[in-house]
Amino acid sequence: MPETIIILVIAIALLFEISNGWNDSANAIATVVSTRVLTPLQAVLMAAGMNVLGALSSTAVAKTIGKGIVDPSVVTDPALVAAALLAGFFWNGAMTILGMPVSASHALIGGVMGAAIAFGGIDILNFAGLTKIFTALLTSPVIGILFGYFFMKLIIRFFCNVSPGSLNKHFGRLQVVSSGFMAFSHGMNDAQKTMGVITLALVSGGYLTSIEVPLWVILTCAIAMGVGTAAGGWRVIRTLGHQMLKLQPVHGFAAETAATAVIVGASSLGMPVSTTHVITTSIMGVGATKRLSAVRWGVAGKILLAWGLTLPMCIVIAWLFYKVLVTAGMR
Repeated sequence: MPETIIILVIAIALLFEISNGWNDSANAIATVVSTRVLTPLQAVLMAAGMNVLGALSSTAVAKTIGKGIVDPSVVTDPALVAAALLAGFFWNGAMTILGMPVSASHALIGGVMGAAIAFGGIDILNFAGLTKIFTALLTSPVIGILFGYFFMKLIIRFFCNVSPGSLNKHFGRLQVVSSGFMAFSHGMNDAQKTMGVITLALVSGGYLTSIEVPLWVILTCAIAMGVGTAAGGWRVIRTLGHQMLKLQPVHGFAAETAATAVIVGASSLGMPVSTTHVITTSIMGVGATKRLSAVRWGVAGKILLAWGLTLPMCIVIAWLFYKVLVTAGMR
Protein backbone atom coordinates (compact mmCIF):
# COMPACT_ATOMS: atom_id res chain seq x y z
CA MET A 1 0.00 0.00 0.00
CA PRO A 2 1.61 3.34 -1.01
CA GLU A 3 2.72 5.56 1.87
CA THR A 4 0.71 8.53 0.58
CA ILE A 5 -2.52 6.52 0.74
CA ILE A 6 -1.78 5.39 4.31
CA ILE A 7 -1.20 9.03 5.28
CA LEU A 8 -4.53 9.97 3.65
CA VAL A 9 -6.35 7.18 5.52
CA ILE A 10 -4.85 8.32 8.84
CA ALA A 11 -5.85 11.93 8.10
CA ILE A 12 -9.45 10.84 7.43
CA ALA A 13 -9.38 8.76 10.63
CA LEU A 14 -8.34 11.79 12.66
CA LEU A 15 -11.13 13.87 11.08
CA PHE A 16 -13.55 11.16 12.18
CA GLU A 17 -12.06 11.20 15.69
CA ILE A 18 -12.50 14.98 15.88
CA SER A 19 -16.14 14.68 14.74
CA ASN A 20 -16.61 11.95 17.36
CA GLY A 21 -15.38 14.26 20.13
CA TRP A 22 -17.43 17.13 18.68
CA ASN A 23 -20.71 15.18 18.86
CA ASP A 24 -19.86 13.29 22.03
CA SER A 25 -18.69 16.26 24.09
CA ALA A 26 -22.31 16.36 25.28
CA ASN A 27 -21.89 12.92 26.84
CA ALA A 28 -19.51 14.22 29.47
CA ILE A 29 -20.61 17.82 29.98
CA ALA A 30 -24.31 18.20 29.06
CA THR A 31 -25.44 17.57 32.64
CA VAL A 32 -22.72 19.61 34.36
CA VAL A 33 -23.41 22.59 32.07
CA SER A 34 -27.21 22.37 32.30
CA THR A 35 -27.06 22.31 36.12
CA ARG A 36 -24.66 25.32 36.05
CA VAL A 37 -22.08 23.54 38.19
CA LEU A 38 -19.41 24.50 35.62
CA THR A 39 -19.38 27.13 32.90
CA PRO A 40 -19.35 25.77 29.33
CA LEU A 41 -15.68 26.72 28.89
CA GLN A 42 -14.63 25.09 32.18
CA ALA A 43 -16.59 21.94 31.34
CA VAL A 44 -15.18 21.64 27.81
CA LEU A 45 -11.56 22.07 28.93
CA MET A 46 -12.01 19.55 31.74
CA ALA A 47 -13.66 17.03 29.41
CA ALA A 48 -10.99 17.44 26.73
CA GLY A 49 -8.20 16.75 29.23
CA MET A 50 -9.94 13.72 30.75
CA ASN A 51 -10.74 12.38 27.25
CA VAL A 52 -7.02 12.32 26.47
CA LEU A 53 -6.17 10.54 29.74
CA GLY A 54 -8.90 7.96 29.13
CA ALA A 55 -7.69 7.29 25.60
CA LEU A 56 -4.19 6.58 26.93
CA SER A 57 -5.38 4.10 29.55
CA SER A 58 -6.06 0.96 27.47
CA THR A 59 -6.16 -0.58 23.99
CA ALA A 60 -8.55 -3.50 24.62
CA VAL A 61 -11.43 -1.93 22.69
CA ALA A 62 -9.11 -0.94 19.82
CA LYS A 63 -8.07 -4.57 19.36
CA THR A 64 -11.71 -5.70 19.31
CA ILE A 65 -12.57 -3.17 16.59
CA GLY A 66 -9.37 -3.88 14.64
CA LYS A 67 -10.13 -7.59 14.18
CA GLY A 68 -13.76 -8.06 15.27
CA ILE A 69 -15.56 -6.71 12.19
CA VAL A 70 -13.41 -8.10 9.37
CA ASP A 71 -10.33 -10.30 9.32
CA PRO A 72 -7.32 -7.93 8.95
CA SER A 73 -5.60 -10.40 6.61
CA VAL A 74 -8.26 -9.94 3.92
CA VAL A 75 -8.32 -6.14 4.04
CA THR A 76 -5.90 -5.27 1.25
CA ASP A 77 -7.64 -2.22 -0.20
CA PRO A 78 -7.07 1.21 1.43
CA ALA A 79 -10.33 2.43 -0.06
CA LEU A 80 -12.19 0.12 2.34
CA VAL A 81 -10.84 1.85 5.46
CA ALA A 82 -11.12 5.31 3.89
CA ALA A 83 -14.77 4.77 2.89
CA ALA A 84 -15.68 3.51 6.38
CA LEU A 85 -14.14 6.57 8.03
CA LEU A 86 -15.65 9.03 5.54
CA ALA A 87 -19.11 7.58 6.15
CA GLY A 88 -18.71 7.94 9.92
CA PHE A 89 -17.34 11.47 9.62
CA PHE A 90 -20.18 12.53 7.31
CA TRP A 91 -22.89 11.09 9.58
CA ASN A 92 -21.39 12.44 12.83
CA GLY A 93 -21.00 15.91 11.37
CA ALA A 94 -24.52 16.03 9.92
CA MET A 95 -26.15 14.84 13.15
CA THR A 96 -24.11 17.26 15.27
CA ILE A 97 -25.27 20.18 13.11
CA LEU A 98 -28.86 18.97 13.60
CA GLY A 99 -28.32 18.73 17.36
CA MET A 100 -28.88 14.97 17.51
CA PRO A 101 -26.67 12.81 19.76
CA VAL A 102 -25.72 9.73 17.76
CA SER A 103 -23.48 6.75 18.31
CA ALA A 104 -20.05 7.21 16.74
CA SER A 105 -19.58 3.52 17.51
CA HIS A 106 -22.54 2.52 15.34
CA ALA A 107 -21.39 4.96 12.66
CA LEU A 108 -17.88 3.54 12.53
CA ILE A 109 -18.93 -0.12 12.75
CA GLY A 110 -21.60 0.43 10.10
CA GLY A 111 -19.03 2.18 7.93
CA VAL A 112 -16.57 -0.71 8.14
CA MET A 113 -19.37 -3.21 7.43
CA GLY A 114 -20.65 -1.29 4.40
CA ALA A 115 -17.21 -0.76 2.88
CA ALA A 116 -16.24 -4.39 3.54
CA ILE A 117 -19.39 -5.65 1.83
CA ALA A 118 -18.67 -3.41 -1.16
CA PHE A 119 -15.11 -4.79 -1.27
CA GLY A 120 -15.66 -8.52 -0.84
CA GLY A 121 -19.33 -9.29 -0.22
CA ILE A 122 -21.12 -10.17 3.00
CA ASP A 123 -18.98 -13.27 3.58
CA ILE A 124 -15.99 -11.09 4.38
CA LEU A 125 -17.58 -10.03 7.68
CA ASN A 126 -16.43 -11.62 10.95
CA PHE A 127 -19.82 -12.70 12.33
CA ALA A 128 -18.39 -14.11 15.58
CA GLY A 129 -16.70 -10.79 16.32
CA LEU A 130 -19.77 -8.80 15.29
CA THR A 131 -21.94 -10.90 17.63
CA LYS A 132 -19.72 -9.85 20.56
CA ILE A 133 -19.72 -6.22 19.44
CA PHE A 134 -23.49 -5.98 18.93
CA THR A 135 -24.22 -7.78 22.19
CA ALA A 136 -22.34 -5.03 24.00
CA LEU A 137 -23.89 -2.23 21.92
CA LEU A 138 -27.46 -3.46 22.41
CA THR A 139 -27.34 -4.43 26.09
CA SER A 140 -25.41 -1.41 27.40
CA PRO A 141 -28.28 1.12 26.94
CA VAL A 142 -30.64 -1.19 28.86
CA ILE A 143 -28.09 -1.51 31.66
CA GLY A 144 -27.64 2.27 31.55
CA ILE A 145 -31.31 3.04 32.12
CA LEU A 146 -31.52 0.47 34.93
CA PHE A 147 -28.36 1.73 36.65
CA GLY A 148 -29.55 5.33 36.36
CA TYR A 149 -32.98 4.50 37.80
CA PHE A 150 -31.82 2.38 40.73
CA PHE A 151 -28.83 4.57 41.63
CA MET A 152 -31.09 7.62 41.76
CA LYS A 153 -33.59 5.69 43.88
CA LEU A 154 -30.77 4.79 46.28
CA ILE A 155 -29.73 8.44 46.60
CA ILE A 156 -33.34 9.48 47.25
CA ARG A 157 -33.67 6.84 49.97
CA PHE A 158 -30.47 7.84 51.79
CA PHE A 159 -31.00 11.59 51.53
CA CYS A 160 -34.78 11.81 51.84
CA ASN A 161 -34.55 14.08 54.92
CA VAL A 162 -32.11 16.55 53.36
CA SER A 163 -33.50 19.76 51.90
CA PRO A 164 -33.31 20.06 48.08
CA GLY A 165 -31.13 23.17 48.31
CA SER A 166 -28.57 21.54 50.58
CA LEU A 167 -28.66 18.32 48.57
CA ASN A 168 -27.92 20.05 45.28
CA LYS A 169 -25.19 22.18 46.85
CA HIS A 170 -23.25 19.10 47.96
CA PHE A 171 -23.96 17.08 44.82
CA GLY A 172 -22.90 20.04 42.70
CA ARG A 173 -19.35 19.55 43.98
CA LEU A 174 -19.58 15.79 43.47
CA GLN A 175 -20.87 16.34 39.94
CA VAL A 176 -17.57 17.91 38.92
CA VAL A 177 -15.93 14.59 39.85
CA SER A 178 -18.57 12.43 38.15
CA SER A 179 -18.40 14.55 34.99
CA GLY A 180 -14.61 14.17 34.91
CA PHE A 181 -14.85 10.39 35.23
CA MET A 182 -17.53 10.34 32.53
CA ALA A 183 -15.14 12.16 30.18
CA PHE A 184 -12.37 9.72 31.14
CA SER A 185 -14.56 6.70 30.37
CA HIS A 186 -15.57 8.28 27.05
CA GLY A 187 -11.94 8.54 25.99
CA MET A 188 -11.28 5.04 27.31
CA ASN A 189 -13.92 3.53 25.01
CA ASP A 190 -14.62 5.83 22.08
CA ALA A 191 -11.13 7.05 21.19
CA GLN A 192 -9.97 3.45 20.92
CA LYS A 193 -12.34 2.65 18.06
CA THR A 194 -10.46 4.91 15.67
CA MET A 195 -7.16 3.52 17.00
CA GLY A 196 -8.40 0.08 15.98
CA VAL A 197 -9.29 1.21 12.45
CA ILE A 198 -5.93 2.97 11.93
CA THR A 199 -4.15 -0.15 13.16
CA LEU A 200 -6.26 -2.23 10.75
CA ALA A 201 -5.10 0.01 7.91
CA LEU A 202 -1.45 -0.34 8.99
CA VAL A 203 -1.76 -4.14 9.10
CA SER A 204 -3.44 -4.28 5.69
CA GLY A 205 -0.69 -2.09 4.26
CA GLY A 206 2.07 -4.32 5.61
CA TYR A 207 3.35 -1.75 8.11
CA LEU A 208 2.35 -3.93 11.09
CA THR A 209 2.09 -7.70 11.45
CA SER A 210 -0.63 -7.82 14.14
CA ILE A 211 -3.34 -5.72 15.76
CA GLU A 212 -1.07 -4.16 18.36
CA VAL A 213 -1.72 -0.43 18.62
CA PRO A 214 1.47 1.69 18.29
CA LEU A 215 2.07 4.42 20.86
CA TRP A 216 1.97 7.18 18.23
CA VAL A 217 -1.50 6.02 17.13
CA ILE A 218 -2.72 6.11 20.75
CA LEU A 219 -1.33 9.62 21.31
CA THR A 220 -2.61 11.00 18.00
CA CYS A 221 -6.14 9.66 18.48
CA ALA A 222 -6.21 10.86 22.09
CA ILE A 223 -5.29 14.40 21.07
CA ALA A 224 -7.77 14.40 18.14
CA MET A 225 -10.56 13.30 20.49
CA GLY A 226 -9.60 16.09 22.90
CA VAL A 227 -9.61 18.69 20.12
CA GLY A 228 -13.07 17.59 18.97
CA THR A 229 -14.42 17.70 22.51
CA ALA A 230 -12.92 21.15 23.05
CA ALA A 231 -14.86 22.38 19.99
CA GLY A 232 -18.08 21.52 21.84
CA GLY A 233 -21.21 20.29 20.07
CA TRP A 234 -23.46 22.90 21.67
CA ARG A 235 -26.68 21.90 19.93
CA VAL A 236 -26.23 18.33 21.12
CA ILE A 237 -25.47 19.59 24.63
CA ARG A 238 -28.75 21.54 24.64
CA THR A 239 -30.67 18.47 23.46
CA LEU A 240 -29.29 16.20 26.17
CA GLY A 241 -28.91 18.69 29.01
CA HIS A 242 -31.95 20.93 28.59
CA GLN A 243 -34.56 19.67 26.16
CA MET A 244 -34.92 16.03 27.22
CA LEU A 245 -35.05 16.49 31.00
CA LYS A 246 -34.71 19.36 33.48
CA LEU A 247 -31.70 18.35 35.56
CA GLN A 248 -30.51 19.30 39.04
CA PRO A 249 -26.94 18.54 40.24
CA VAL A 250 -28.05 15.41 42.08
CA HIS A 251 -29.63 14.06 38.87
CA GLY A 252 -26.52 14.88 36.84
CA PHE A 253 -24.30 13.12 39.39
CA ALA A 254 -26.50 10.00 39.37
CA ALA A 255 -26.67 9.80 35.56
CA GLU A 256 -22.94 10.34 35.05
CA THR A 257 -21.93 7.89 37.77
CA ALA A 258 -24.24 5.18 36.44
CA ALA A 259 -23.06 5.70 32.86
CA THR A 260 -19.38 5.72 33.88
CA ALA A 261 -19.78 2.39 35.71
CA VAL A 262 -21.25 0.78 32.56
CA ILE A 263 -18.66 2.23 30.16
CA VAL A 264 -15.59 1.51 32.30
CA GLY A 265 -16.80 -2.05 32.91
CA ALA A 266 -17.30 -2.64 29.19
CA SER A 267 -13.97 -1.02 28.26
CA SER A 268 -12.09 -3.22 30.73
CA LEU A 269 -13.54 -6.26 28.95
CA GLY A 270 -12.63 -4.88 25.52
CA MET A 271 -16.32 -4.39 24.66
CA PRO A 272 -17.14 -1.36 22.49
CA VAL A 273 -20.27 0.45 23.65
CA SER A 274 -21.99 3.63 22.59
CA THR A 275 -21.19 6.21 25.26
CA THR A 276 -23.95 8.37 23.76
CA HIS A 277 -26.55 5.65 24.23
CA VAL A 278 -25.38 4.85 27.75
CA ILE A 279 -25.40 8.43 29.11
CA THR A 280 -28.69 9.21 27.38
CA THR A 281 -30.48 6.16 28.77
CA SER A 282 -28.93 6.82 32.20
CA ILE A 283 -30.49 10.32 32.10
CA MET A 284 -33.81 8.71 31.11
CA GLY A 285 -33.54 6.29 34.04
CA VAL A 286 -32.81 9.10 36.48
CA GLY A 287 -35.71 11.15 35.09
CA ALA A 288 -38.10 8.21 35.46
CA THR A 289 -37.58 8.25 39.24
CA LYS A 290 -39.31 11.64 39.36
CA ARG A 291 -42.20 10.58 37.14
CA LEU A 292 -42.37 9.21 33.62
CA SER A 293 -43.69 12.52 32.31
CA ALA A 294 -40.53 14.29 33.57
CA VAL A 295 -38.72 12.94 30.52
CA ARG A 296 -39.72 14.77 27.35
CA TRP A 297 -40.42 11.62 25.36
CA GLY A 298 -40.97 13.53 22.13
CA VAL A 299 -37.34 14.66 22.19
CA ALA A 300 -36.27 11.18 23.35
CA GLY A 301 -38.16 9.69 20.41
CA LYS A 302 -36.20 11.83 17.92
CA ILE A 303 -32.96 10.69 19.56
CA LEU A 304 -34.04 7.05 19.30
CA LEU A 305 -34.90 7.54 15.61
CA ALA A 306 -31.41 8.96 14.96
CA TRP A 307 -29.92 5.97 16.78
CA GLY A 308 -31.95 3.49 14.73
CA LEU A 309 -30.91 5.10 11.45
CA THR A 310 -27.19 5.36 12.22
CA LEU A 311 -26.05 1.79 11.51
CA PRO A 312 -28.03 1.12 8.28
CA MET A 313 -27.36 4.61 6.91
CA CYS A 314 -23.61 4.34 7.53
CA ILE A 315 -23.55 0.89 5.88
CA VAL A 316 -25.16 2.38 2.76
CA ILE A 317 -23.06 5.58 2.80
CA ALA A 318 -19.80 3.62 3.21
CA TRP A 319 -20.80 1.27 0.39
CA LEU A 320 -21.34 4.29 -1.88
CA PHE A 321 -18.11 5.99 -0.76
CA TYR A 322 -16.15 2.83 -1.52
CA LYS A 323 -17.54 2.64 -5.06
CA VAL A 324 -16.71 6.33 -5.62
CA LEU A 325 -13.16 5.92 -4.30
CA VAL A 326 -12.52 2.85 -6.46
CA THR A 327 -13.87 4.67 -9.50
CA ALA A 328 -11.54 7.57 -8.68
CA GLY A 329 -8.60 5.16 -8.68
CA MET A 330 -7.82 4.97 -4.94
CA ARG A 331 -6.77 1.32 -4.62
